[in-house]
Amino acid sequence: MSAPVHRPTPGSEMLRVDGLQKTYRAPGGDTEAIRDVTFEVRAGELVCIVGPSGAGKTTLLRCISGLLAPTGGRVSLEGTPVSGPPRGMAVVFQEYARSLFPWLTVQQNVELPLREKRLRRSERERLVGQALEAVGLADVPSSYPWQLSGGMQQRVAIARAVAYEPHILLMDEPFAAVDAQTRADLEDLVRELWERLGVTVLFVTHDIDEAIYLGQRVLVLSGRPTVVLEDVAVDLPAERDQVTTRNDPEFGRLRSRVYELVQQAKKGHRPATASRLTA
Repeated sequence: MSAPVHRPTPGSEMLRVDGLQKTYRAPGGDTEAIRDVTFEVRAGELVCIVGPSGAGKTTLLRCISGLLAPTGGRVSLEGTPVSGPPRGMAVVFQEYARSLFPWLTVQQNVELPLREKRLRRSERERLVGQALEAVGLADVPSSYPWQLSGGMQQRVAIARAVAYEPHILLMDEPFAAVDAQTRADLEDLVRELWERLGVTVLFVTHDIDEAIYLGQRVLVLSGRPTVVLEDVAVDLPAERDQVTTRNDPEFGRLRSRVYELVQQAKKGHRPATASRLTA
């Protein structure tokens, strides 16, 4: 599966989040979930987000994807303000089983957003076939989600996002509900698709090791109300595998650093400004 020719130039501005705020209003009192989050993601980057439980990671991703209106600040995709789900973005959620329609086949599930784009049938079939091939499901297009394992169902959700040909792919703890071996396989799948397609990826996870293994950068969030605690650069080789990479001394150093930051976040540490960790 090759990268579409219309992809943004690598390194150009893809996603910008400026002073994002989110407060949930309720009769019993307001809850400030996100206080002031600012960062940017360049085209072709793979950036991970971690933080303590309740740090507002999912709220942040929903605001970025246009599924939730922020209270303040601005999100822009390729220079255009996001006021609803943008066409150049696809999202993969943790609850993959709920995102798939059990009465539709694998092929029909993957094809669904392509119908909304009003693509011709031949083009839809081409994109679906390429996506299923890319995630290793070319042999089960006529199966139903309930006939597949959890890992295979999540591959269907990823295939659906890939077939849409997004400029940026948002992933919200997509592997939290699968076993360790399946998780490792899916991590490698994301890296493979990212390298092959050149798609920009913003990946939210609670797993520090996963964030370091996948990402070029790791954004560490503070506790609620959320700000960016630190933007950690991941100085690991581009070619990664589950054994060599995780045994690299630099991987261990980065794990310790991010773990320390998450522990600080749990204790309420809040920086005056976000900083960047350089190797």
